[in-house]
Amino acid sequence: MSDVLLARLNEIADPASGSGLSDAGRLDGAVIANGVATIVLKADASAETESLKAEIEAAALALDGVERVRIITTLQRAAGDAAKPTPRQAKPDAPKPADLVIAVAAGKGGVGKSTVAANLAAALAKSGQRVAILDADIYGPSIPRLFGLTDIKGLRKTDSGIEPAEAHGIKIVSMGFLTKPGQPVVWRGPMVQGAIQQFMNETDWDRPDVLIIDMPPGTGDAQLAIAQTVALDGAVIACTPQDLALDDARKAIAMFEKTHTPILGLIENMSVFLCPHCGEPSEIFGHGGTRAEAEAMGVPFLGEIPLTIELRERSDSGRPVAFDAGPVPDAFNRAADAMLVSAGEARKPAPGMTFSN
Repeated sequence: MSDVLLARLNEIADPASGSGLSDAGRLDGAVIANGVATIVLKADASAETESLKAEIEAAALALDGVERVRIITTLQRAAGDAAKPTPRQAKPDAPKPADLVIAVAAGKGGVGKSTVAANLAAALAKSGQRVAILDADIYGPSIPRLFGLTDIKGLRKTDSGIEPAEAHGIKIVSMGFLTKPGQPVVWRGPMVQGAIQQFMNETDWDRPDVLIIDMPPGTGDAQLAIAQTVALDGAVIACTPQDLALDDARKAIAMFEKTHTPILGLIENMSVFLCPHCGEPSEIFGHGGTRAEAEAMGVPFLGEIPLTIELRERSDSGRPVAFDAGPVPDAFNRAADAMLVSAGEARKPAPGMTFSN
């Protein structure tokens, strides 16, 4: 279907060159999934962009199986204008959706990043904070399952914007609400970036105290684009104690440093396995590696999260364990408190700096 869509769009003439849109390089992606045609259009400064978008929408809706059209526009770079790291102060001056916007990231998958993000949010909500989560893990969204929202089909859009789902008092937006179970999202970087920006800027978040962004794993184009375009107050890096995970955590830290995003701290997930029978800890992935790495890099260490049967059961059942009582919830509570302290420190101006309103 995507090939059919591209062929149809290439029948539309680019106003600047007269060539088809695809031949003219005006398209960064075009896919059809679940009746929705998603098209990434490279915009230019001409006044013809809006009329071109209307023509694209009409052409896409004329195809069998297309019920709705989503057009994401991106700016074309001038020749030789290579992508450069963007300092925090130079990010777009758009209204922030929350008082604190914090990314939870990992240099690789499989370290429990989404579980950490969900339980940090739960710990904050339990302490009385107004919390929201943006599930930016477009390719493998886990937040719906972690909050028991696997039966939600679609997101409503009102005059105020996209209406987030809600569980345990936490507002949630995820690509998992827009795809069928087991269906992969096969999108290129610009499409992912556009979807994240749409979720961020067009959702009616109702100004929570903290917005947690569950980042995609890795350090590719999508991750860098989010770090460059979203007004982040800081990032938390989740990893396991083993050297393999720490190697990738360093890459995640380096990515955020390139965009001048403060590292609020490291969390050691799966620090030890607590036996459900005897309570004895087993250091399956080693132990203490994350604390040592944080000390070596001069960034805060936010805490150790043990691996337990209860944590797995609560995650599968859709109730984050941080809402309960016990060693694991206490560990998440301490990590969330330390994260807020670190965010407060990151907001303080450096000596000699002044800010004007």
